[in-house]
Amino acid sequence: MTRLPEIATIIAIGIGATVLMDVWLTFLKRMGVPTLNFAYIGRWVGHLFHGTFAHASIGQASPIPGERALGWLTHYATGIAFAGLLIAIHGMEWAQSPTVLPAVLVGMATVAAPLFVMQPAMGSGFAASRTPTPLRNCMRSFANHTVFGFGLYLSALVIACLAQ
Repeated sequence: MTRLPEIATIIAIGIGATVLMDVWLTFLKRMGVPTLNFAYIGRWVGHLFHGTFAHASIGQASPIPGERALGWLTHYATGIAFAGLLIAIHGMEWAQSPTVLPAVLVGMATVAAPLFVMQPAMGSGFAASRTPTPLRNCMRSFANHTVFGFGLYLSALVIACLAQ
């Protein structure tokens, strides 16, 4: 049975890592690099509740009330879930004395979610195959999730330092 402090640690690591990823995405956006509109994630999730998983184009799907907030909530909930995956694989001992490699590897592995689930379901095809620049989009997703992995490590490191 997981204790409340362990759950709080996982939540804090997930939120911290997702914040770092968002800082990275904001930097990219300011540099003119296209980034994901989180309203589209909310729209996709909203349509899941109505029984629709895949769309020809999520941008052309009917808007969902509150889709932007739902998208951001989903984004952070997913970050927390991925932090939970890291702890499930490496244990709470890792969170108490974090090392960079496990976090970055888990972060890199999480790119499977957008490439093989979300992009196809939102109309972009497997690994962005229906976009004008699939390889560039895949590399950008990989870089974003690698940043998320570093965020897992840095968040765990800060929490471990604060706990001492």
